[in-house]
Amino acid sequence: MTQQQIAFTAPHKTATEAGMFILQQGGTATEAMVAAAATISVVYPHMNSIGGDSFWLIDKLGSAQPFAIDACGASASNLTPYGLLDTIPERGGLSAITQAGTIRGWQQALASDENAKLPLSVILSPAIDAAKNGFTITESLQAGGKKLFSVIERNATFKALYEPNGSPLQQGDTFTNPALANVFEYLAKHGLSAFYEGELAESFAKDLEDAGSPLTLEDISSTQASIVSPLRAQVQGVDCYNLPAPTQGIHSLVILALVDRLKDKATEDIDWLHLIVEATKQSFHLRPQLWADPNNVSPLYDKVLSEHTLSELAGNISMAKAEAWPFNAKPGDTVWMAARDQHGQMVSFIQSIYWEFGSGVVMRDGGFTWNNRGVSFSLNNDHINALAPNKKPAHTLNPAFARFHDGRRLAYGTMGGEGQPQTQAKVFSDYTWRNQSIAQAVAAPRWLLGRTWGDTSTNLKVEQSLADSLGTELDRLKHRWQAVADCNEMMGHAGAILDKPNADIDSDTEGANATKTRSVEAASDPRSDGSALVATISVTQ
Repeated sequence: MTQQQIAFTAPHKTATEAGMFILQQGGTATEAMVAAAATISVVYPHMNSIGGDSFWLIDKLGSAQPFAIDACGASASNLTPYGLLDTIPERGGLSAITQAGTIRGWQQALASDENAKLPLSVILSPAIDAAKNGFTITESLQAGGKKLFSVIERNATFKALYEPNGSPLQQGDTFTNPALANVFEYLAKHGLSAFYEGELAESFAKDLEDAGSPLTLEDISSTQASIVSPLRAQVQGVDCYNLPAPTQGIHSLVILALVDRLKDKATEDIDWLHLIVEATKQSFHLRPQLWADPNNVSPLYDKVLSEHTLSELAGNISMAKAEAWPFNAKPGDTVWMAARDQHGQMVSFIQSIYWEFGSGVVMRDGGFTWNNRGVSFSLNNDHINALAPNKKPAHTLNPAFARFHDGRRLAYGTMGGEGQPQTQAKVFSDYTWRNQSIAQAVAAPRWLLGRTWGDTSTNLKVEQSLADSLGTELDRLKHRWQAVADCNEMMGHAGAILDKPNADIDSDTEGANATKTRSVEAASDPRSDGSALVATISVTQ
């Protein structure tokens, strides 16, 4: 017998508990993540659902590099209704343009894990329990429900489920979702493919058709997830990984690479804030060329992480003055989670329906909302994200992972739409270069450039305690900013798991004894309803 550490972090404690339940039974990080992904779709339905997408970064201890899973749904094959429109509707059936890829991603992750042995009935049991027996409505869920209450396009099933008394859900009440419990029980019995074929899929296709969506049963059944090579950027002593197009993972890595080049000029808190904000601007300038379906990105995509391009971008950053920034960001609702299992496998995972409650179209026999990710398409045929059949939309989702050359590994990420790359850069910089613990890095006051969850302004938002200490300097540097309340949900729900060699063991010790020489830390954002748990279990060798 040997002692091994396991860990899970999620923005809702019920999801964390679901992941740990699986890990403590000897389940793997991928099995635990599927359990948590199903559970959080129950308890955080405004942020994600099984009617959305997901992306995975999976790292096996001792492997050459992590591998990634793209579970992004593509657009419908027949888009005739949009030929008569000037813009894509934000809600309702015409906003439900893309397939729901997340459960295909669950399938791919489990199939890729040689240690995954648990039956679906066990993996999905926490989600079934939460949906059947209920959970307590959080402030975050109440706020999402209130926002949708004024959306005309939400369908009758949405109203019946989320407005049972003719008013939005109320914090502190107990909420159950029998239809969603039935779906998970059905999938546990018939397999995850049953979401995409047979009577369930036929029911979903009928609901989408009734709402005016172009998605058909054939579109649903053809949904796929694929293993892809992650992007990599090397900063001083660290290999940083993220998802390729259609995600904004390229932007997250460009920001980190630019901060790495100029970090010696950052000595005070204001310098770090300013540097990350200005690096974000340089990266986001390139969105019209980089942020799209992988078949539509420009040739710059393959060059942007080169020394030449990064040097040019770094040369555009002034540490003495902020660049003017008319930033028209897109909102997004998402959940990021991470796991570490007894084998040393780690997962960085993200799942979303885009805006809160997605399209507002709930499946009658499913109890979940379909995504509105297709809103990120354009009806301008010359746009990089021009709407076309069977095309992937530009995706805000991008889970992050880092391998340090001294043997440490870090899974980290956040929700927050286009705030994700910024918060990732803040958390990574605070831990890697500013000597903070991962708990400090996740919890520390932070900022956000542009618009995110629940907000419409496009300036720089700074949490109050940081604004109190840095406001004068922000004015000096000509930032256009405003203070917002501390511990603000608009800043995202960040988290991290750190896996590292024990201090008294040679960091080069790997191979068969690798998991015996490591320790684990986990952190969850106080801005969320989540928790981070680490436990030690006995394992038979």
